[in-house]
Amino acid sequence: MQLSTPISWTEANQFLLAAEFTRLKERVGAKSCADAGLASDEAAAEEVRRSMKSPAALERLAELFELSPFEREILLLAAGVEMDSELATHCPRVTFGLAMAALREPHWSALTPSRPLRRFRLIELERGHGLTSAPLRIDERILHYLAGVNFPDPRLEPILKASTFPDCVAAEHQATAARAARVLQTGLQTPLQLCGDDSQGQEDTAALIASQAGLHLFTARAEELPLPGQELDQFTLLWERDALMLPAALLIACGGAGLTPSARHVAERLPGVVILGLQDSVHLSRSSLRFEVNKPQPAEQRRLWRNALGEAAASLNGALDGISEQFRLSARAIRSTGALAIPADGELDARDLWNVCRSLSRPRLENLAQRLVTSAAWEDLVLPETQMQTLQYLAAQVRHRMKVYETWGFSAKGRRGLGVSALFTGESGTGKTLAAEVLANELALDLYRIDLSAVVSKYIGETEKNLKQVFDAAEEGGALLLFDEADALFGKRGDVKDSHDRYANIEVGYLLQRMESYQGLAILTTNMKSALDKAFQRRLRFTIHFPFPDATQREAIWKRVFPAGTPTQGFDASKLAQLKVAGGNIRNIALNAAFLAAAADTPVGMEHLLQAAGLEAQKIERPLSTTEVRGWV
Repeated sequence: MQLSTPISWTEANQFLLAAEFTRLKERVGAKSCADAGLASDEAAAEEVRRSMKSPAALERLAELFELSPFEREILLLAAGVEMDSELATHCPRVTFGLAMAALREPHWSALTPSRPLRRFRLIELERGHGLTSAPLRIDERILHYLAGVNFPDPRLEPILKASTFPDCVAAEHQATAARAARVLQTGLQTPLQLCGDDSQGQEDTAALIASQAGLHLFTARAEELPLPGQELDQFTLLWERDALMLPAALLIACGGAGLTPSARHVAERLPGVVILGLQDSVHLSRSSLRFEVNKPQPAEQRRLWRNALGEAAASLNGALDGISEQFRLSARAIRSTGALAIPADGELDARDLWNVCRSLSRPRLENLAQRLVTSAAWEDLVLPETQMQTLQYLAAQVRHRMKVYETWGFSAKGRRGLGVSALFTGESGTGKTLAAEVLANELALDLYRIDLSAVVSKYIGETEKNLKQVFDAAEEGGALLLFDEADALFGKRGDVKDSHDRYANIEVGYLLQRMESYQGLAILTTNMKSALDKAFQRRLRFTIHFPFPDATQREAIWKRVFPAGTPTQGFDASKLAQLKVAGGNIRNIALNAAFLAAAADTPVGMEHLLQAAGLEAQKIERPLSTTEVRGWV
């Protein structure tokens, strides 16, 4: 028989399913005269099968789950009573006893828990009955599949998210996906670990791997998996079943939380393609393959930005170099940011794009460190020429890293040690924090202050964990990390007498190692330079000592301490410079004097400054000498 017109796969699938139900009705004695037409014509059914580009759902299901002819018939009969009214009328209740009596090639093992019908819950046995008399019901997901509707099981929807094919992928991630896909093509079934700091890149890489293997990709967040127990076992079973029918690969996105017990359970037990998105690799009880998926390096970031911005990139006049070197964004973030940043007239302002990138990097750090709003400029700093020059060298290195590291090739020799790190030493109030504010303002970076006294823990390993959270959060760029109160860490060091002393050294070493590898700018401040081992100091790019200001420097600080709008009367900076205090104390005295004058509704005079100096002296427990305040009033 020849088909008069081509039919779709769905129509062909329905035709063949109806033919199968007709054949079943013949076996159970439910065939009517209405079934004597085309549906009973085996030649027509064979013609329809040959016309289909892919097998019918029933045949595909039998192949996927390796059903015996008898198991296939049981599944078909259970589906028939749901989909064919005449079959349902004749067989209102399908039982194993009925199947053994009426269907072909029967065998008792068909309903054992290890066989696919029950192993994959293709059918369910109603409880409270014996094996042969228990009603058999087809699972709803399987019923829809036989009808040609192939969507994930609704019970998985709260956990799984379908991943779309990425429209922008870093070149190195494409290469990683190709290598991983070649492994899968060999038939090796082992978990794949995508490790690194680019969680979005990991999902995009996983989508490429799945696509090249002919699979859909679904993503589950590790923390959203059910806890180990019955619910997790059901999830594992339902996914194993769906992975075959869709077909699909599973990405478990672990993020910063790492491999949870539930994620480990799934990764170590599920067959098929299971991909783990991790920051660091993990050991599993079964073999696995590890691939690095980190945020693209600066040169690749620049290429991605140019693709995302199109013609608008030309208006940035080379500013993309600074953006690409300072910020570490995923390819997906660059794509979406570029689409949003381009104005209607196509003229893109580099500062606007820079600030958008800064805003992207802020959320992860907000709960871990204090962001300081900066407005200080170079003229606010009063330091010896050598220190000022070194600070400007430091700023220049941050600004020109793309040229030196990427264009001139220094990064090709390895990225270790390419971070710009500095140690600021000196007494409290000598300008260490102010200098960090100046650098942040000059380089258009967000300044985050991390109080090391709050980070250091008495519990072994907790300090490194706390520091890791800070650095990992800052890796997207746009931030200057200021580690204040480093004495809390260095003060623990000394002669190595026991394990605690050795661990204090390890904590210092870990901090300096992360500062060295951090691709932004990190500054450490301490009042105890002598407590820092010379070997540790060599790992820092700059060491700048902030000396106690001499009389000339104190006078310069006094001259610029009051804003232009502050009214003063009888102000004498040379006399005020006799007071031997650091710049931070000078600013406190000036501010307190301003409030005293405001309360008296008079300009700030020397009498207010003398009173404020007395308050500051009490606070720092340092008496004022007559020589220091002679001639003030």
